Amino acid sequence: MTLPVIFRARAEVELLEARAWYDEQQPGRGALFAKAVEDAIDQIAETPLAYPRVDDETRRAIVRTYRYLVYYRVRSHDIVILTIVHGHRNPSRWQSRG
Repeated sequence: MTLPVIFRARAEVELLEARAWYDEQQPGRGALFAKAVEDAIDQIAETPLAYPRVDDETRRAIVRTYRYLVYYRVRSHDIVILTIVHGHRNPSRWQSRG
């Protein structure tokens, strides 16, 4: 059973900002980035426990082709996307999003 996915407001903003940045680099590239994130989130929804834990409740998935990480938490009735950050940013940054 696939759980519904809910984005924290900040995660949505991060996704939109990253998409805009990729579009500035090359028109259309933002859509490719957004599709890669969507694919990662679809995989998270299908197999949420398959990804490594970074603490007791938070897990991390890698967005293929891009150096972005999706931090999320699995709850009994849904999955919460906490943050979507570039892999070269401070790895503890997601902790302030809990």
